[in-house]
Amino acid sequence: MANTAALKGINGLREIRRSPASHLAQAMETGSVPGTVVLKEGPFQTMAGVRVDPNSEESARIASVAGGLPARCGEVSGKEGVSVLWLGPSEFLVVAPEEAHDSLGGDLIGSLTAALGDAPGQVVDLSANRTTFELSGPRARAVLEKGCALDLHPRSFTPGTAVSTEVGNIPVALLKTGEESFRLFPRASFADYLGRWLLDAMREFASPEVP
Repeated sequence: MANTAALKGINGLREIRRSPASHLAQAMETGSVPGTVVLKEGPFQTMAGVRVDPNSEESARIASVAGGLPARCGEVSGKEGVSVLWLGPSEFLVVAPEEAHDSLGGDLIGSLTAALGDAPGQVVDLSANRTTFELSGPRARAVLEKGCALDLHPRSFTPGTAVSTEVGNIPVALLKTGEESFRLFPRASFADYLGRWLLDAMREFASPEVP
């Protein structure tokens, strides 16, 4: 009975919550050009910021929970839907599906915290701190190149690579998930600005080509 009540409470919260870019959903749908470039929000993912000495015992314990810790800039590790992005020599961003969150019956945050124990370091629940934009299509890279100083050419930025950078002057973690697909992780407070910037950068691809 208690489990049923808890489930109803969780479902009730899911119905009333709003993601940072939910008000842009219609604009993203109409601004996308299927087969060319598509923008969506991937909200409510489980995210944790981890700070730990990569050469310590607690680092090994955290790695066993998350599926590994990347050793250098650009690397991404993880397992079973969990991605671990390198943010610095001792700083990582762990990203997992929504259901991995402890409040929804998962145990990712709690397990990471337990793995760190009393050792120096930090595990912080960032699930409400960031959102996710998913940009895909043959012109996705061209859109990002309008406001990102990185070399995003496939020879330099390959699938499975993630870096901290700026897009449209907004700090983001940028993950290349496929040959023509990217995920951007901005802070929630920047979601409106970045979403609108991406839509504006996509606008030229919605126009017919001039012969």
